[in-house]
Amino acid sequence: MGKLTLTTFVTLDGVMQAPGGPDEDQSGGFEYGGWVAPFADEGMGEFITEVFGRAEAFLLGRKTYEIFASYWPEHDDPADPVAGKLNRLPKYVASTTLKEPAWGPVTVLDGEHLQGEIVRVKDELEGELQVHGSGQLAQWLLARDLVEEINLLVFPVVLGAGQRLFPTGGLPTAYEVVSSRTTPAGTAVHTYRPTGRATFATIGD
Repeated sequence: MGKLTLTTFVTLDGVMQAPGGPDEDQSGGFEYGGWVAPFADEGMGEFITEVFGRAEAFLLGRKTYEIFASYWPEHDDPADPVAGKLNRLPKYVASTTLKEPAWGPVTVLDGEHLQGEIVRVKDELEGELQVHGSGQLAQWLLARDLVEEINLLVFPVVLGAGQRLFPTGGLPTAYEVVSSRTTPAGTAVHTYRPTGRATFATIGD
């Protein structure tokens, strides 16, 4: 049985939109794309290499799939731990609008029973079914307790605008820290596993 994991880049104020470049995602009038670039360093690369080394398949939202599809086929290298995996491993896209995906191997999951389909795909794997970026999909998965592990890379920058990973109205959830490190550029890399609903009490009681 596999494991569904989520890897996300966020700012200090929780923004996850368009980390990779100015034109990556300008929806909502977002003007600050490419905020990861000043902090990309060897430590970040080492962690991403570790993550992709555990991948057996990818689960992506439509927008992230299209962003990846426009870049990675043109930057292919079988020996590269990221390009090699993304271009060759199975990709599953949760979308009701993607009809003719060209970047394979790919399966579009667009049925009424999306949650069951995702669980079925994951359970047929031995390694990780990995979600990268895919903001709306990530929120949908978190709201249904489907994410079994989160890799959260927190970059030392505040933007004040943009799509956030954890929106108002999300499920109150407690997590345990599996591992933690800081890269030379100051990015905090944390891996968390959910432990159940958040609990509440008064300090000192």
